[in-house]
Amino acid sequence: MSKDMDNKSGNKLRHIAISVPDPWKSAEFYQKAFGFKKVGETDSSLARGVYLSDGVMSIALLNYKSDQAAGEDRGKDFVGLHHIGVWVDDIVAARADAEAAGGTYYMGEVPVKGNIFYEVKYRDPDGVIIDLTDHGWGGAAKNVVAAADGPAFRNPDLVADRSGIK
Repeated sequence: MSKDMDNKSGNKLRHIAISVPDPWKSAEFYQKAFGFKKVGETDSSLARGVYLSDGVMSIALLNYKSDQAAGEDRGKDFVGLHHIGVWVDDIVAARADAEAAGGTYYMGEVPVKGNIFYEVKYRDPDGVIIDLTDHGWGGAAKNVVAAADGPAFRNPDLVADRSGIK
């Protein structure tokens, strides 16, 4: 990883959630195709699903139980990337940083006491849902040693034409 790409903040992308019709069928695909390991299941008031991991990232394959639980703009029948999760060092600071950057609180709170799992959800300025937690996700590893030299960009000096973006 190049020096200019090093994330000094300690915040790490470690969770992806995909909304699917049948989490167990989808899990079978990801396990067979990519060798991901099943690390758990869920059956909460919001969704049922399967958690997979590649040893670094947590992948939740979720079937939401209601339109409200999925986010009314998507609904429970939505299929596709639902949200991402960032493992932060300090949840209070991360919430303040998200709001200062234009994010808006969506749902979830930090428990008053105890060492239990939680996610605080925000929407970025484009409406993408982002989970924040300083406890991590099952199957995810916060700190990973990156390879010194990954693949290079094909055109590292390319500057994209942004004229058509509103």
